[in-house]
Amino acid sequence: MRSPERARLTAALRSLKERAGLSLTGLGERTPFSKSSWSRYLRGEILPPREAVRELCRLAGEPEGRCLALWELAESESSGRATQAPPPARPETAPEPEPEPQPEEGPEAGGPAPPATTTTTATTHRRSWRATAVMAAVLAVTAGGVTATALLLPADRTPDDARRPPATGTGTGTGPPPPRCQGDACEGRDPMNMLCGIGLDTLIEHRTASGAHLQVRYSPTCGTSWGRIWDTRVGDRIELTAAGPTRSAEITDALDATAYLYTPMTRTAPGTLVRACFQPAGQTRREECFEATVR
Repeated sequence: MRSPERARLTAALRSLKERAGLSLTGLGERTPFSKSSWSRYLRGEILPPREAVRELCRLAGEPEGRCLALWELAESESSGRATQAPPPARPETAPEPEPEPQPEEGPEAGGPAPPATTTTTATTHRRSWRATAVMAAVLAVTAGGVTATALLLPADRTPDDARRPPATGTGTGTGPPPPRCQGDACEGRDPMNMLCGIGLDTLIEHRTASGAHLQVRYSPTCGTSWGRIWDTRVGDRIELTAAGPTRSAEITDALDATAYLYTPMTRTAPGTLVRACFQPAGQTRREECFEATVR
């Protein structure tokens, strides 16, 4: 049975995977950790290494401090450090008279080391400070990142442009960052990693016969289009064709089926005809295709 700490970390990591727009295969190709390892991490079966958390934060463009705070709590609970009993209290006795100061004694003067109780007390204080700092960071995550967990719920999905950074004048940011590519430089690249999911248009929106949702998005800033699907099944596939090569994405596992799946971007401009085809899993289901012109 997973602990609440492990469950919170798993939810945060799955949210980052969705934000990065990567499948398990993509995570395995872009990090030192295999596809099967990521599958176990994101299911909460095992605690991921600290470096895996940092890698996923990097791919999603997320500051790593919050997730590392969650990882600290989960690791502490998993290793048993979170439940270690405090040292037994010393019996109450009458206060002993204070000894006269001995300036020549102590580590600086080469004298004897302090009593063992001093070291134990200092260690306890450091552990208490660390636990307090970690808990404060987690509370900040809970208060400021409620929408992160909501991204995992099929009935409560968030559009790409809802993830934009705070606008100028809010006191918490300086406006959306510029995209990391434009035009030909975006061809075949991930729309979320390249920050093209801000200020976009929806060219096509449709619910397929199998119940999956399909959208084609267009970014005037990046000059690109891409497709995305959700509420899908393993084996479902989307293909997007415009002026350049056909771009596609396929649901390869149950985790992909619980999140958005994006095709790589293809360059488009006003007047470009974009064609999206949804290929449902199974031999008996029909392909569904839709077209729209970029305006």
